[in-house]
Amino acid sequence: MERNPYSWCKGALLGLFCLLFVQGTTASPWGADYFPNTLLVNQHGEEVRFFDDLLKDKVVAINFIFTSCTDSCPLETARLKQVQDLLGDRVGRDIFFYSITIDPQTDTPEVLRQYAERFRVGPGWQFLTGAEQDIDRLRQKLGLFIEGVDDSPDNNHTITMIVGNQSTGRWMKASPFENPYILADRLGNSLHNWKQAVAMDNSYEEAPELRAPSTGEQLFRTRCSSCHTLGDNEHAGMRGIGPDLLGVTRNRDPAWLVRWIKEPDRMLEEKDPLALALYEQYNRVSMPNLRLNDSHVHALLAYIEEETERLMPAEPAPAPMDHSAHHQGDGGGHSDGHGDHQH
Repeated sequence: MERNPYSWCKGALLGLFCLLFVQGTTASPWGADYFPNTLLVNQHGEEVRFFDDLLKDKVVAINFIFTSCTDSCPLETARLKQVQDLLGDRVGRDIFFYSITIDPQTDTPEVLRQYAERFRVGPGWQFLTGAEQDIDRLRQKLGLFIEGVDDSPDNNHTITMIVGNQSTGRWMKASPFENPYILADRLGNSLHNWKQAVAMDNSYEEAPELRAPSTGEQLFRTRCSSCHTLGDNEHAGMRGIGPDLLGVTRNRDPAWLVRWIKEPDRMLEEKDPLALALYEQYNRVSMPNLRLNDSHVHALLAYIEEETERLMPAEPAPAPMDHSAHHQGDGGGHSDGHGDHQH
């Protein structure tokens, strides 16, 4: 009997179709059997269930904070605010943000509401509290709990957030210091399996030449740009949590500026007048302690000064006036408007 040369191909295609069908109908392993349906309360006093209300069939960004934190938590919140601004009204529609406190004794719904307001958080972002043991279990299930660190009495916690799509089972950890455009792209495109068309008008011919950033630029981009702009930079379209820093090295006392970067929490405790004025002016959001050493502070200030000079060059000092012309000809006398009277 003559063998059909296409029979193997048909069988292979049928097998591939069956495999894809089975994979497509298999539920994600990261479902209700894995995630606890923990009872939580958001900043509006509303009770929600972690899996049923917050996670199921959603693309989410989740981090753990506490409102009295003076270092990493404000940076995480400020960075996520930038991501929310980039994603616009998709946050609350097909992307959801959740910040869960690790200090539920202090962070009541009202405290969380006030914290969210200070950072001008928009819709689709819930700040949540609950029972401490339930929150610890959530951190463990999400892979954001390290024994000996996250169970310390000092409210230490892993400086990592997690983003994912529950329905597909795709989860990934992310740094809270990540570029906001990258985080927005992950949440808005890759975790949605690129369902939304993206208009791309760029070409390789127009790509700028890459250069290695200085230490100061790296520090600014990873630490400071969460809250501050620097003139006409890539984040200039986003409203900063704090002031724009272009020209700050010219306008502030150098010694004050160095100390403010190194230990802003202590300066606020000491009621430094300028520190208190900035705190009130910028919506009572405290400048976080970035734990920078002296070399990092000087590198950061050098970069800010370089960018200030590049974007806002200082005007050259006027040349000294040559007075010799006033002592020539008539012996230096001049009319005062009263005839020929001489001085």
